[in-house]
Amino acid sequence: MVKKSSRSFAGIAGIVALATLISKVFGLVREQLVAAAFGIGPIVNAYAYAYVVPGFLLILLGGINGPFHSALVSVLAKTERSKAAPLVETVTTLVSVILLLVSVFLLIFAPIFIDLLAPGLSPSVREMAIQQLRIMSPLALLGGLIGIGFGTLNAADQYWLPSISPLFSSVAIVLGVIGLIWQLGEQINAPEYLQLGSIILAGGTVVGAILQWLAQLIAQSRSGMGKFRLSFDWRIPGVRDVLKVMIPATLSSGMLHINVYTDLFFASYLEGAAAAMRYANFIVLTPLGIISNMILVPLLPKLSRLSAPESREELKLRIRQGLILTALTMLPLSAIFVALALPIVQLVYQRYAFQADASLLVAPVLTVYGLGMFFYLGRDVLVRVFYALGDGETPFRISLINIVLNAVLNFFLIKVFGIPGLVLATVGVNIFSMILFLLILDRRLQGLPLKSWLATIVALFGATFVAGSGSWFCNWGLQSLWGDQGWFILLLNITLSTSVAVVLFGAIALQLKLPELEILLRQLKQKFKL
Repeated sequence: MVKKSSRSFAGIAGIVALATLISKVFGLVREQLVAAAFGIGPIVNAYAYAYVVPGFLLILLGGINGPFHSALVSVLAKTERSKAAPLVETVTTLVSVILLLVSVFLLIFAPIFIDLLAPGLSPSVREMAIQQLRIMSPLALLGGLIGIGFGTLNAADQYWLPSISPLFSSVAIVLGVIGLIWQLGEQINAPEYLQLGSIILAGGTVVGAILQWLAQLIAQSRSGMGKFRLSFDWRIPGVRDVLKVMIPATLSSGMLHINVYTDLFFASYLEGAAAAMRYANFIVLTPLGIISNMILVPLLPKLSRLSAPESREELKLRIRQGLILTALTMLPLSAIFVALALPIVQLVYQRYAFQADASLLVAPVLTVYGLGMFFYLGRDVLVRVFYALGDGETPFRISLINIVLNAVLNFFLIKVFGIPGLVLATVGVNIFSMILFLLILDRRLQGLPLKSWLATIVALFGATFVAGSGSWFCNWGLQSLWGDQGWFILLLNITLSTSVAVVLFGAIALQLKLPELEILLRQLKQKFKL
Protein backbone atom coordinates (compact mmCIF):
# COMPACT_ATOMS: atom_id res chain seq x y z
CA MET A 1 0.00 0.00 0.00
CA VAL A 2 1.14 3.58 -0.60
CA LYS A 3 1.42 4.33 3.06
CA LYS A 4 -0.25 3.07 6.18
CA SER A 5 -1.23 6.13 8.09
CA SER A 6 -0.38 6.13 11.76
CA ARG A 7 -2.70 9.04 12.32
CA SER A 8 -6.10 8.57 13.89
CA PHE A 9 -9.38 9.50 12.23
CA ALA A 10 -9.63 12.46 14.62
CA GLY A 11 -6.05 13.53 13.93
CA ILE A 12 -6.51 13.60 10.16
CA ALA A 13 -9.88 15.30 10.54
CA GLY A 14 -8.30 17.99 12.72
CA ILE A 15 -5.57 18.75 10.17
CA VAL A 16 -8.12 18.91 7.35
CA ALA A 17 -10.48 21.06 9.42
CA LEU A 18 -7.83 23.66 10.29
CA ALA A 19 -6.49 23.89 6.74
CA THR A 20 -9.98 24.06 5.27
CA LEU A 21 -10.97 26.70 7.82
CA ILE A 22 -8.10 28.94 6.72
CA SER A 23 -9.04 28.40 3.08
CA LYS A 24 -12.71 29.13 3.78
CA VAL A 25 -11.88 32.32 5.69
CA PHE A 26 -10.05 33.60 2.62
CA GLY A 27 -13.04 32.50 0.54
CA LEU A 28 -15.38 34.45 2.79
CA VAL A 29 -13.24 37.57 2.44
CA ARG A 30 -13.34 37.06 -1.34
CA GLU A 31 -17.14 36.82 -1.43
CA GLN A 32 -17.59 39.81 0.87
CA LEU A 33 -15.32 41.89 -1.33
CA VAL A 34 -17.10 40.79 -4.52
CA ALA A 35 -20.48 41.54 -2.93
CA ALA A 36 -19.35 44.96 -1.72
CA ALA A 37 -17.87 45.82 -5.11
CA PHE A 38 -20.51 44.43 -7.49
CA GLY A 39 -23.63 43.65 -5.36
CA ILE A 40 -26.13 41.48 -7.24
CA GLY A 41 -25.48 43.35 -10.48
CA PRO A 42 -24.70 42.13 -14.01
CA ILE A 43 -21.04 41.18 -13.38
CA VAL A 44 -21.90 38.67 -10.65
CA ASN A 45 -24.95 37.38 -12.50
CA ALA A 46 -22.87 36.78 -15.64
CA TYR A 47 -20.13 35.14 -13.60
CA ALA A 48 -22.64 32.79 -11.95
CA TYR A 49 -23.52 31.39 -15.39
CA ALA A 50 -20.05 31.52 -16.94
CA TYR A 51 -18.58 29.64 -13.98
CA VAL A 52 -21.04 26.73 -14.12
CA VAL A 53 -19.22 24.47 -16.62
CA PRO A 54 -15.59 25.28 -15.74
CA GLY A 55 -16.60 25.48 -12.08
CA PHE A 56 -18.04 21.99 -12.27
CA LEU A 57 -14.73 20.69 -13.61
CA LEU A 58 -12.70 22.67 -11.05
CA ILE A 59 -14.81 22.01 -7.95
CA LEU A 60 -16.25 18.58 -8.66
CA LEU A 61 -13.33 17.00 -10.53
CA GLY A 62 -10.66 19.07 -8.81
CA GLY A 63 -12.10 19.20 -5.32
CA ILE A 64 -11.48 17.13 -2.25
CA ASN A 65 -14.03 14.28 -2.26
CA GLY A 66 -14.57 14.72 -6.01
CA PRO A 67 -14.49 11.72 -8.37
CA PHE A 68 -10.80 12.05 -9.30
CA HIS A 69 -9.80 12.37 -5.65
CA SER A 70 -12.03 9.48 -4.60
CA ALA A 71 -10.90 7.16 -7.42
CA LEU A 72 -7.19 7.70 -6.78
CA VAL A 73 -7.46 7.34 -3.01
CA SER A 74 -9.51 4.15 -3.30
CA VAL A 75 -6.86 2.55 -5.57
CA LEU A 76 -3.63 4.06 -4.20
CA ALA A 77 -4.63 3.04 -0.68
CA LYS A 78 -4.16 -0.57 -1.88
CA THR A 79 -1.07 0.03 -4.10
CA GLU A 80 2.62 -0.42 -3.29
CA ARG A 81 4.50 2.89 -2.99
CA SER A 82 7.01 1.94 -5.69
CA LYS A 83 4.20 1.47 -8.21
CA ALA A 84 2.30 4.65 -7.38
CA ALA A 85 4.28 7.21 -9.43
CA PRO A 86 3.94 5.46 -12.84
CA LEU A 87 0.25 4.89 -12.14
CA VAL A 88 -0.34 8.55 -11.28
CA GLU A 89 1.63 9.79 -14.31
CA THR A 90 -0.29 7.54 -16.69
CA VAL A 91 -3.67 8.62 -15.32
CA THR A 92 -2.54 12.28 -15.45
CA THR A 93 -1.55 11.93 -19.11
CA LEU A 94 -4.90 10.43 -20.09
CA VAL A 95 -6.88 13.01 -18.13
CA SER A 96 -4.80 15.92 -19.51
CA VAL A 97 -5.36 14.92 -23.14
CA ILE A 98 -9.12 14.61 -22.67
CA LEU A 99 -9.58 17.78 -20.62
CA LEU A 100 -7.36 19.86 -22.93
CA LEU A 101 -9.83 19.05 -25.70
CA VAL A 102 -12.69 20.00 -23.37
CA SER A 103 -11.02 23.37 -22.68
CA VAL A 104 -10.70 24.10 -26.40
CA PHE A 105 -14.30 23.04 -26.92
CA LEU A 106 -15.48 25.46 -24.21
CA LEU A 107 -13.44 28.28 -25.73
CA ILE A 108 -14.91 27.81 -29.20
CA PHE A 109 -18.51 27.09 -28.29
CA ALA A 110 -18.92 29.42 -25.30
CA PRO A 111 -21.94 31.26 -26.85
CA ILE A 112 -23.82 27.99 -27.34
CA PHE A 113 -23.18 26.91 -23.74
CA ILE A 114 -24.43 30.22 -22.34
CA ASP A 115 -27.54 30.21 -24.55
CA LEU A 116 -28.41 26.66 -23.55
CA LEU A 117 -27.80 27.36 -19.89
CA ALA A 118 -29.47 30.75 -19.58
CA PRO A 119 -31.78 31.67 -22.45
CA GLY A 120 -33.41 34.39 -20.37
CA LEU A 121 -30.34 36.61 -19.99
CA SER A 122 -30.31 40.17 -21.28
CA PRO A 123 -27.97 40.82 -24.27
CA SER A 124 -25.39 42.70 -22.20
CA VAL A 125 -25.20 40.06 -19.47
CA ARG A 126 -25.08 37.32 -22.12
CA GLU A 127 -22.05 38.89 -23.83
CA MET A 128 -20.34 39.32 -20.49
CA ALA A 129 -20.98 35.67 -19.58
CA ILE A 130 -19.61 34.44 -22.92
CA GLN A 131 -16.42 36.45 -22.45
CA GLN A 132 -15.97 35.15 -18.89
CA LEU A 133 -16.54 31.54 -19.98
CA ARG A 134 -13.85 31.84 -22.66
CA ILE A 135 -11.38 33.27 -20.15
CA MET A 136 -12.12 30.46 -17.68
CA SER A 137 -12.07 27.61 -20.23
CA PRO A 138 -8.60 26.40 -19.03
CA LEU A 139 -10.24 25.48 -15.72
CA ALA A 140 -11.42 22.28 -17.42
CA LEU A 141 -7.82 21.05 -17.66
CA LEU A 142 -6.72 22.54 -14.36
CA GLY A 143 -9.67 20.98 -12.53
CA GLY A 144 -8.64 17.47 -13.48
CA LEU A 145 -4.99 18.06 -12.60
CA ILE A 146 -5.91 19.52 -9.22
CA GLY A 147 -8.22 16.59 -8.47
CA ILE A 148 -5.43 14.12 -9.24
CA GLY A 149 -3.13 16.10 -6.95
CA PHE A 150 -5.68 15.98 -4.12
CA GLY A 151 -6.09 12.22 -4.37
CA THR A 152 -2.38 11.50 -4.76
CA LEU A 153 -1.30 13.64 -1.81
CA ASN A 154 -4.03 12.27 0.47
CA ALA A 155 -3.02 8.71 -0.44
CA ALA A 156 0.53 9.70 0.56
CA ASP A 157 -0.83 10.82 3.95
CA GLN A 158 -0.50 14.52 3.14
CA TYR A 159 -3.61 16.49 4.10
CA TRP A 160 -2.47 20.03 4.93
CA LEU A 161 -1.53 21.36 1.47
CA PRO A 162 -4.50 19.86 -0.44
CA SER A 163 -6.95 21.31 2.08
CA ILE A 164 -5.41 24.78 2.18
CA SER A 165 -4.49 25.16 -1.51
CA PRO A 166 -7.91 26.55 -2.63
CA LEU A 167 -7.02 29.81 -0.89
CA PHE A 168 -4.75 30.63 -3.86
CA SER A 169 -7.84 31.21 -5.98
CA SER A 170 -9.39 33.47 -3.35
CA VAL A 171 -6.18 35.49 -2.96
CA ALA A 172 -5.89 36.00 -6.73
CA ILE A 173 -9.48 37.28 -7.01
CA VAL A 174 -9.15 39.48 -3.91
CA LEU A 175 -5.99 41.14 -5.25
CA GLY A 176 -7.62 41.69 -8.64
CA VAL A 177 -10.78 43.28 -7.19
CA ILE A 178 -8.79 45.43 -4.75
CA GLY A 179 -6.67 46.69 -7.65
CA LEU A 180 -9.85 47.51 -9.58
CA ILE A 181 -11.36 49.37 -6.63
CA TRP A 182 -8.11 51.28 -6.13
CA GLN A 183 -8.13 52.35 -9.78
CA LEU A 184 -11.84 53.10 -10.24
CA GLY A 185 -13.27 53.79 -6.78
CA GLU A 186 -17.02 54.46 -6.84
CA GLN A 187 -17.03 54.21 -10.64
CA ILE A 188 -16.45 50.45 -10.50
CA ASN A 189 -20.05 49.69 -11.54
CA ALA A 190 -20.26 52.40 -14.18
CA PRO A 191 -21.41 50.96 -17.54
CA GLU A 192 -18.12 51.73 -19.28
CA TYR A 193 -16.14 49.68 -16.71
CA LEU A 194 -18.39 46.62 -16.42
CA GLN A 195 -16.38 44.68 -18.99
CA LEU A 196 -13.14 45.37 -17.14
CA GLY A 197 -14.62 44.15 -13.85
CA SER A 198 -15.91 41.06 -15.64
CA ILE A 199 -12.43 40.25 -17.00
CA ILE A 200 -10.76 40.77 -13.61
CA LEU A 201 -13.17 38.39 -11.87
CA ALA A 202 -12.78 35.62 -14.47
CA GLY A 203 -9.03 36.12 -14.91
CA GLY A 204 -8.39 36.00 -11.16
CA THR A 205 -10.19 32.67 -11.00
CA VAL A 206 -7.87 31.15 -13.63
CA VAL A 207 -4.68 32.55 -12.08
CA GLY A 208 -5.70 31.15 -8.69
CA ALA A 209 -6.31 27.68 -10.14
CA ILE A 210 -2.87 27.70 -11.83
CA LEU A 211 -1.19 28.57 -8.52
CA GLN A 212 -3.15 25.86 -6.72
CA TRP A 213 -2.07 23.19 -9.22
CA LEU A 214 1.59 24.24 -9.18
CA ALA A 215 1.73 24.08 -5.38
CA GLN A 216 0.29 20.56 -5.42
CA LEU A 217 2.56 19.43 -8.25
CA ILE A 218 5.69 20.43 -6.32
CA ALA A 219 4.53 18.54 -3.21
CA GLN A 220 3.52 15.53 -5.29
CA SER A 221 6.94 15.35 -6.93
CA ARG A 222 8.80 15.70 -3.62
CA SER A 223 6.76 12.86 -2.10
CA GLY A 224 7.75 10.53 -4.94
CA MET A 225 4.18 10.21 -6.20
CA GLY A 226 4.86 11.20 -9.80
CA LYS A 227 5.73 14.23 -11.87
CA PHE A 228 3.95 16.07 -14.68
CA ARG A 229 5.26 14.11 -17.65
CA LEU A 230 3.77 12.06 -20.43
CA SER A 231 3.24 8.34 -19.83
CA PHE A 232 1.21 6.13 -22.17
CA ASP A 233 1.76 2.75 -20.53
CA TRP A 234 -1.91 1.78 -20.07
CA ARG A 235 -0.89 -1.72 -18.93
CA ILE A 236 0.38 -0.48 -15.56
CA PRO A 237 -1.53 -2.33 -12.78
CA GLY A 238 -4.10 -0.09 -11.20
CA VAL A 239 -4.82 2.15 -14.19
CA ARG A 240 -7.94 0.19 -15.09
CA ASP A 241 -9.00 0.14 -11.42
CA VAL A 242 -8.74 3.93 -11.24
CA LEU A 243 -10.69 4.40 -14.47
CA LYS A 244 -13.29 1.86 -13.34
CA VAL A 245 -14.20 4.18 -10.47
CA MET A 246 -13.22 7.52 -12.04
CA ILE A 247 -15.26 7.33 -15.26
CA PRO A 248 -18.68 6.48 -13.76
CA ALA A 249 -17.96 8.73 -10.78
CA THR A 250 -17.21 11.63 -13.12
CA LEU A 251 -20.35 10.92 -15.12
CA SER A 252 -22.30 10.75 -11.87
CA SER A 253 -20.90 14.12 -10.79
CA GLY A 254 -21.72 15.41 -14.27
CA MET A 255 -25.30 14.28 -13.87
CA LEU A 256 -25.39 15.99 -10.50
CA HIS A 257 -24.28 19.22 -12.12
CA ILE A 258 -26.93 18.93 -14.78
CA ASN A 259 -29.23 19.63 -11.86
CA VAL A 260 -27.31 22.86 -11.33
CA TYR A 261 -27.77 23.68 -15.02
CA THR A 262 -31.47 23.00 -14.66
CA ASP A 263 -31.69 25.31 -11.66
CA LEU A 264 -29.89 28.11 -13.48
CA PHE A 265 -32.01 27.60 -16.60
CA PHE A 266 -35.10 28.47 -14.55
CA ALA A 267 -33.20 31.14 -12.60
CA SER A 268 -32.26 33.02 -15.79
CA TYR A 269 -35.88 34.18 -16.02
CA LEU A 270 -35.82 35.65 -12.48
CA GLU A 271 -33.90 38.87 -11.96
CA GLY A 272 -31.01 38.50 -9.52
CA ALA A 273 -31.73 34.80 -8.94
CA ALA A 274 -28.31 33.46 -9.95
CA ALA A 275 -26.44 35.99 -7.80
CA ALA A 276 -28.78 35.35 -4.84
CA MET A 277 -28.20 31.60 -5.06
CA ARG A 278 -24.44 32.11 -5.35
CA TYR A 279 -24.21 34.32 -2.26
CA ALA A 280 -26.48 32.12 -0.12
CA ASN A 281 -24.75 28.96 -1.27
CA PHE A 282 -21.35 30.27 -0.28
CA ILE A 283 -22.46 31.02 3.29
CA VAL A 284 -23.64 27.42 3.62
CA LEU A 285 -20.60 25.98 1.87
CA THR A 286 -18.18 27.65 4.29
CA PRO A 287 -18.99 25.42 7.31
CA LEU A 288 -20.20 22.61 5.05
CA GLY A 289 -16.85 22.44 3.27
CA ILE A 290 -14.90 22.33 6.53
CA ILE A 291 -17.05 19.64 8.11
CA SER A 292 -17.44 17.55 4.96
CA ASN A 293 -13.67 17.42 4.59
CA MET A 294 -13.32 16.48 8.25
CA ILE A 295 -15.69 13.55 7.75
CA LEU A 296 -15.09 12.41 4.18
CA VAL A 297 -11.33 12.82 3.72
CA PRO A 298 -10.26 10.43 6.53
CA LEU A 299 -13.31 8.20 6.01
CA LEU A 300 -12.75 7.22 2.37
CA PRO A 301 -9.40 5.41 2.79
CA LYS A 302 -10.82 3.52 5.77
CA LEU A 303 -13.90 2.50 3.78
CA SER A 304 -11.68 1.36 0.89
CA ARG A 305 -9.78 -0.97 3.23
CA LEU A 306 -13.03 -2.50 4.48
CA SER A 307 -14.36 -3.56 1.07
CA ALA A 308 -13.62 -7.26 1.63
CA PRO A 309 -16.59 -9.49 2.64
CA GLU A 310 -14.98 -10.36 6.00
CA SER A 311 -14.97 -6.66 6.95
CA ARG A 312 -18.70 -6.10 6.40
CA GLU A 313 -19.61 -5.47 10.04
CA GLU A 314 -16.89 -2.86 10.51
CA LEU A 315 -17.94 -1.27 7.20
CA LYS A 316 -21.51 -0.96 8.49
CA LEU A 317 -20.16 0.67 11.65
CA ARG A 318 -18.22 3.19 9.58
CA ILE A 319 -21.30 4.00 7.48
CA ARG A 320 -23.33 4.67 10.62
CA GLN A 321 -20.46 6.73 12.01
CA GLY A 322 -20.36 8.86 8.87
CA LEU A 323 -24.12 9.48 8.86
CA ILE A 324 -24.48 10.23 12.57
CA LEU A 325 -21.42 12.52 12.57
CA THR A 326 -23.03 14.27 9.60
CA ALA A 327 -26.25 14.75 11.57
CA LEU A 328 -24.44 15.93 14.70
CA THR A 329 -22.50 18.58 12.76
CA MET A 330 -24.97 19.63 10.07
CA LEU A 331 -28.24 19.81 11.98
CA PRO A 332 -27.17 22.48 14.50
CA LEU A 333 -26.04 24.57 11.53
CA SER A 334 -29.41 23.99 9.87
CA ALA A 335 -31.12 25.32 12.99
CA ILE A 336 -28.94 28.42 12.95
CA PHE A 337 -29.26 29.20 9.24
CA VAL A 338 -33.04 28.73 9.25
CA ALA A 339 -33.58 30.82 12.39
CA LEU A 340 -31.07 33.59 11.63
CA ALA A 341 -30.94 33.74 7.83
CA LEU A 342 -31.63 37.47 7.44
CA PRO A 343 -29.25 38.79 10.13
CA ILE A 344 -26.50 36.44 8.88
CA VAL A 345 -26.85 37.74 5.32
CA GLN A 346 -26.87 41.32 6.62
CA LEU A 347 -23.73 40.73 8.67
CA VAL A 348 -21.80 38.95 5.92
CA TYR A 349 -22.74 40.97 2.83
CA GLN A 350 -24.79 44.13 3.46
CA ARG A 351 -22.45 47.00 2.70
CA TYR A 352 -21.72 49.38 -0.21
CA ALA A 353 -23.23 47.93 -3.43
CA PHE A 354 -25.01 45.15 -1.51
CA GLN A 355 -28.06 46.91 -0.04
CA ALA A 356 -31.04 45.91 2.16
CA ASP A 357 -33.15 44.76 -0.80
CA ALA A 358 -30.38 42.33 -1.77
CA SER A 359 -30.38 40.91 1.78
CA LEU A 360 -34.14 40.33 1.59
CA LEU A 361 -33.63 38.47 -1.69
CA VAL A 362 -30.80 36.25 -0.44
CA ALA A 363 -32.10 35.41 3.08
CA PRO A 364 -34.98 33.07 2.06
CA VAL A 365 -32.60 31.22 -0.27
CA LEU A 366 -30.18 30.75 2.64
CA THR A 367 -33.03 29.38 4.76
CA VAL A 368 -33.74 26.60 2.27
CA TYR A 369 -30.05 25.83 1.77
CA GLY A 370 -29.84 25.48 5.55
CA LEU A 371 -32.72 22.99 5.58
CA GLY A 372 -30.89 20.73 3.15
CA MET A 373 -27.41 20.60 4.70
CA PHE A 374 -27.74 17.16 6.31
CA PHE A 375 -29.16 15.59 3.17
CA TYR A 376 -26.44 17.10 0.98
CA LEU A 377 -23.56 15.75 3.06
CA GLY A 378 -25.37 12.52 3.96
CA ARG A 379 -25.73 11.74 0.27
CA ASP A 380 -22.01 12.39 -0.20
CA VAL A 381 -21.14 9.97 2.62
CA LEU A 382 -23.17 7.21 0.99
CA VAL A 383 -21.72 7.90 -2.46
CA ARG A 384 -18.23 7.41 -1.01
CA VAL A 385 -19.28 4.01 0.31
CA PHE A 386 -20.06 2.92 -3.26
CA TYR A 387 -16.74 4.34 -4.49
CA ALA A 388 -14.92 2.43 -1.75
CA LEU A 389 -16.65 -0.75 -2.93
CA GLY A 390 -15.37 -0.06 -6.45
CA ASP A 391 -18.85 0.80 -7.70
CA GLY A 392 -19.21 4.10 -9.52
CA GLU A 393 -22.10 2.89 -11.68
CA THR A 394 -24.82 2.91 -9.03
CA PRO A 395 -24.39 6.62 -8.12
CA PHE A 396 -24.34 7.38 -11.86
CA ARG A 397 -27.64 5.57 -12.49
CA ILE A 398 -29.32 7.28 -9.57
CA SER A 399 -28.02 10.64 -10.84
CA LEU A 400 -29.78 10.00 -14.14
CA ILE A 401 -33.08 9.56 -12.28
CA ASN A 402 -32.34 12.71 -10.29
CA ILE A 403 -32.10 14.85 -13.42
CA VAL A 404 -35.71 14.17 -14.31
CA LEU A 405 -36.87 14.52 -10.71
CA ASN A 406 -35.05 17.85 -10.27
CA ALA A 407 -36.53 19.31 -13.46
CA VAL A 408 -40.05 18.32 -12.40
CA LEU A 409 -39.62 19.73 -8.90
CA ASN A 410 -38.13 22.95 -10.27
CA PHE A 411 -41.05 23.43 -12.62
CA PHE A 412 -43.64 23.19 -9.85
CA LEU A 413 -41.80 24.62 -6.85
CA ILE A 414 -40.60 27.80 -8.58
CA LYS A 415 -44.25 28.71 -9.20
CA VAL A 416 -45.03 28.42 -5.50
CA PHE A 417 -41.83 29.61 -3.79
CA GLY A 418 -39.94 31.59 -6.45
CA ILE A 419 -36.13 31.51 -6.14
CA PRO A 420 -36.13 29.41 -2.91
CA GLY A 421 -38.15 26.79 -4.81
CA LEU A 422 -35.10 26.05 -6.97
CA VAL A 423 -33.09 25.17 -3.87
CA LEU A 424 -35.99 23.24 -2.35
CA ALA A 425 -36.02 21.04 -5.45
CA THR A 426 -32.36 20.18 -4.84
CA VAL A 427 -33.15 19.27 -1.24
CA GLY A 428 -35.88 16.92 -2.46
CA VAL A 429 -33.47 15.26 -4.89
CA ASN A 430 -30.89 14.69 -2.15
CA ILE A 431 -33.48 13.12 0.15
CA PHE A 432 -34.58 10.80 -2.64
CA SER A 433 -30.94 9.86 -3.35
CA MET A 434 -30.21 9.03 0.28
CA ILE A 435 -33.21 6.73 0.51
CA LEU A 436 -32.23 4.85 -2.65
CA PHE A 437 -28.58 4.52 -1.61
CA LEU A 438 -29.53 3.13 1.80
CA LEU A 439 -31.97 0.61 0.35
CA ILE A 440 -29.35 -0.62 -2.14
CA LEU A 441 -26.65 -0.89 0.54
CA ASP A 442 -29.08 -2.69 2.82
CA ARG A 443 -29.47 -5.39 0.19
CA ARG A 444 -25.83 -5.50 -0.88
CA LEU A 445 -24.40 -5.71 2.66
CA GLN A 446 -26.94 -8.30 3.82
CA GLY A 447 -28.87 -5.95 6.02
CA LEU A 448 -28.30 -2.59 7.70
CA PRO A 449 -29.85 -1.55 11.04
CA LEU A 450 -31.89 1.12 9.24
CA LYS A 451 -34.63 1.39 11.89
CA SER A 452 -32.08 2.07 14.62
CA TRP A 453 -30.28 4.64 12.46
CA LEU A 454 -33.55 6.33 11.51
CA ALA A 455 -34.68 6.57 15.14
CA THR A 456 -31.44 8.30 16.08
CA ILE A 457 -31.60 10.75 13.17
CA VAL A 458 -35.28 11.57 13.86
CA ALA A 459 -34.37 12.32 17.48
CA LEU A 460 -31.62 14.65 16.28
CA PHE A 461 -34.09 16.38 13.96
CA GLY A 462 -36.29 16.95 17.01
CA ALA A 463 -33.30 18.54 18.74
CA THR A 464 -32.82 20.71 15.65
CA PHE A 465 -36.38 22.03 15.85
CA VAL A 466 -35.98 22.92 19.52
CA ALA A 467 -32.59 24.55 18.88
CA GLY A 468 -33.87 26.57 15.92
CA SER A 469 -36.94 27.76 17.83
CA GLY A 470 -34.82 28.81 20.80
CA SER A 471 -32.38 30.64 18.55
CA TRP A 472 -35.17 32.52 16.73
CA PHE A 473 -36.84 33.63 19.97
CA CYS A 474 -33.50 34.72 21.40
CA ASN A 475 -32.78 36.87 18.35
CA TRP A 476 -36.31 38.30 18.43
CA GLY A 477 -35.92 39.19 22.10
CA LEU A 478 -32.54 40.83 21.59
CA GLN A 479 -33.86 42.88 18.65
CA SER A 480 -36.74 44.04 20.85
CA LEU A 481 -34.30 44.93 23.62
CA TRP A 482 -31.64 46.88 21.74
CA GLY A 483 -32.42 46.59 18.01
CA ASP A 484 -30.26 45.22 15.21
CA GLN A 485 -28.60 48.33 13.78
CA GLY A 486 -24.86 48.46 13.51
CA TRP A 487 -22.26 45.80 12.79
CA PHE A 488 -21.42 45.13 16.45
CA ILE A 489 -25.04 44.80 17.59
CA LEU A 490 -25.81 42.48 14.69
CA LEU A 491 -22.78 40.31 15.50
CA LEU A 492 -23.73 40.22 19.19
CA ASN A 493 -27.31 39.16 18.41
CA ILE A 494 -26.15 36.39 16.09
CA THR A 495 -23.47 35.17 18.52
CA LEU A 496 -25.85 34.92 21.47
CA SER A 497 -28.65 33.37 19.40
CA THR A 498 -26.23 30.86 17.87
CA SER A 499 -25.00 29.93 21.33
CA VAL A 500 -28.56 29.20 22.40
CA ALA A 501 -29.03 26.87 19.40
CA VAL A 502 -25.79 24.99 20.09
CA VAL A 503 -26.51 24.60 23.81
CA LEU A 504 -30.06 23.35 23.24
CA PHE A 505 -29.03 20.91 20.51
CA GLY A 506 -26.06 19.67 22.54
CA ALA A 507 -28.12 19.17 25.69
CA ILE A 508 -30.66 17.00 23.86
CA ALA A 509 -27.99 15.10 21.91
CA LEU A 510 -26.15 14.24 25.14
CA GLN A 511 -29.25 12.48 26.41
CA LEU A 512 -29.07 10.08 23.44
CA LYS A 513 -25.64 8.80 24.59
CA LEU A 514 -24.33 8.40 21.05
CA PRO A 515 -20.80 6.98 20.59
CA GLU A 516 -20.37 9.34 17.61
CA LEU A 517 -20.98 12.31 19.91
CA GLU A 518 -18.23 11.06 22.17
CA ILE A 519 -15.89 10.88 19.16
CA LEU A 520 -16.82 14.44 18.17
CA LEU A 521 -16.39 15.83 21.69
CA ARG A 522 -13.08 14.00 22.15
CA GLN A 523 -11.82 15.47 18.91
CA LEU A 524 -12.86 18.99 19.94
CA LYS A 525 -11.17 18.58 23.33
CA GLN A 526 -7.96 17.46 21.65
CA LYS A 527 -7.94 20.37 19.26
CA PHE A 528 -8.74 23.00 21.87
CA LYS A 529 -6.78 21.18 24.63
CA LEU A 530 -9.68 21.27 27.04
